[in-house]
Amino acid sequence: MSFEEFTPLNEKSLVDYIKATPALSSKIGADKSDDLVIKEVGDGNLNFVFIVVGSSGSLVIKQALPYIRCIGESWPMTKERAYFEATTLRKHGNLSPDHVPEVYHFDRTMALIGMRYLEPPHIILRKGLIAGIEYPFLADHMSDYMAKTLFFTSLLYHDTTEHRRAVTEFCGNVELCRLTEQVVFSDPYRVSTFNRWTSPYLDDDAKAVREDSALKLEIAELKSMFCERAQALIHGDLHTGSVMVTQDSTQVIDPEFSFIGPMGFDIGAYLGNLILAFFAQDGHAAQGNDRKEYKQWILRTIEQTWNLFNKRFIALWDQNKDGPGEAYLADIYNNAEVLQLVQENYMWNLLHDSLGFGAAKMIRRIVGVSHVEDFESIEEDKRRAICEKSALEFAKMLLKERRKFKSIGEVVSAIQHQS
Repeated sequence: MSFEEFTPLNEKSLVDYIKATPALSSKIGADKSDDLVIKEVGDGNLNFVFIVVGSSGSLVIKQALPYIRCIGESWPMTKERAYFEATTLRKHGNLSPDHVPEVYHFDRTMALIGMRYLEPPHIILRKGLIAGIEYPFLADHMSDYMAKTLFFTSLLYHDTTEHRRAVTEFCGNVELCRLTEQVVFSDPYRVSTFNRWTSPYLDDDAKAVREDSALKLEIAELKSMFCERAQALIHGDLHTGSVMVTQDSTQVIDPEFSFIGPMGFDIGAYLGNLILAFFAQDGHAAQGNDRKEYKQWILRTIEQTWNLFNKRFIALWDQNKDGPGEAYLADIYNNAEVLQLVQENYMWNLLHDSLGFGAAKMIRRIVGVSHVEDFESIEEDKRRAICEKSALEFAKMLLKERRKFKSIGEVVSAIQHQS
């Protein structure tokens, strides 16, 4: 079978592909192809995902389709997203090798990535949060990943020539950026056939979002920032479903939405999804486990994640202040006082950007097209709606009033007050 043009793979043809690709076959002993165990596990909206286990190893094959898988060929989607995912996995993997799975092989024609299989007991972080599992290194690992990937792909580290080259390269991921623009910044604020919510309980709440002028002013500003601010190579979809965890491992996956965009979009997406997990906990409480202690762990994790990120990002900046980065030239920002002023202003703005984007991501997960399992797994509609309503009210407040918060600790206090 020839693989010289795009062909959607199935479990049978994948065996032939692996045997013909030394970078893959050498990892799993595919010369003994009779022993290969292949399982298609793609539960996402867009792609095929195969787990392949051979006599001497295992790997994951991910193939992008030229349409949105969960909808079908009626919603076309470029398979070039696989190129941006593979490129970002490699770039971010070089910067944060402990927290990004290794890429073994990329085939642009086949829109196919072969990478490390994150073996059990790795699970999706979102599922762990629903189950009420504490992860002692989560804040440490995620703050480290975000600090390194965002700092080292920004103008704080690169010169403007290198930065503009990267912007040009990632401009090609326009279709997935446009998808984000639609589902995060547009659809929840208008009547759209794609929107859904827990009806009838949230009918009035969804309508209120569509009629809130102050909210629309803020989301317009954030949409402009998303489209216009080329700040760093961001993951672009960094929610709790894009992180796999064990008690001592944290791995970030699925950066197919990556582009050179605002840092706060990644930070906000991640923190916003932790806040959603917090508000969902009451729906998962049961006799003998009211989830109150777990809710406090989530709040501590939110606070620790930002504070550790802030500390590490500034440390990287200090270590590289005399390097090639052209955002703040060393002979202008040439004493400790002016550099500290610049850093404090930068991080102040970044916190507020992150809170805004986090709030926008929360709103779209409650009244937009794509929801989260944290809420969806609460079977009773009324119970689910109560949790969602609290999260939605908090998100609306955060979006409109984010600039008043002087620290992440104040945000955490506001979350507790809302609940």
